[in-house]
Amino acid sequence: MKTALLLLAAIATANAVSAQKLVIKGSDTLGAKLVPTLAEEYKAKHPGVSFEIAAEGSTTGIAAIIDGTAQIGMSSRRAKPTEMSAATAKGVTLKPIIVAYDGMAVVVNANNPIAKLTLRQVEQIFTGDVTDWSAVGGKPGKISIYTRNTSSGTYSDWKELAMKRRDYASSSQKMAGNEQIAAEVAKNPNGIGYVGLAYMGAEGIKVVAVDGVMPSKETVLSKKYAYARPTFYYTNGEATGEAARFIAFTTGEAGQQIAAKIGFVPLK
Repeated sequence: MKTALLLLAAIATANAVSAQKLVIKGSDTLGAKLVPTLAEEYKAKHPGVSFEIAAEGSTTGIAAIIDGTAQIGMSSRRAKPTEMSAATAKGVTLKPIIVAYDGMAVVVNANNPIAKLTLRQVEQIFTGDVTDWSAVGGKPGKISIYTRNTSSGTYSDWKELAMKRRDYASSSQKMAGNEQIAAEVAKNPNGIGYVGLAYMGAEGIKVVAVDGVMPSKETVLSKKYAYARPTFYYTNGEATGEAARFIAFTTGEAGQQIAAKIGFVPLK
């Protein structure tokens, strides 16, 4: 009888281990490429772990930690004061962990003759002060602006870093992710948008220098590139269990090598 009970306990423990699931929600910048790749590599070493990854914007990731619907929230921006207050009201402590560094690249159609813009020109384009390419040295044509949607951390960071917190042009078109922005700019000869470092190589687009500086590992780390930023995981207080182990994997040597390979700037 005792042996049978021990056997049942062992089976229950094994089932519990095999049923471990990490729910990760938030940023498209992290969740479209980097985190799924990290998850696959992690699962190869920990076959009893499964992942549910939803990349619908940084706002959704932070909200998921506040609501308790995810163990890890992905975010390409820091939590806002309103989010911090909402978390505190629910007894949640939002803890940020820097995952890697990124730069937001200005991209235009590959056939656009424009190769460089100034910081001022970028601001003028995205706020709608300038509406024709001829005003910034290009061929005449109405500028088509592609941005992320309002739940995106990149949308907020761009407004902060590139637009002096001004509003986007009313004509701007909101996209769900980096890949969608790249795809629309590639199709539109007059298109302009911004994407993370990991998405700069998309077909049909080219990266524009800003104030003479191109986004790269070196210019992001040195902060010579104006639109550089950290990216984050958020947890409720100190992570424990599988979430803590996955975070350690992400920020450790193996995870940072994956981040670098995909196009992010590693922590070290």
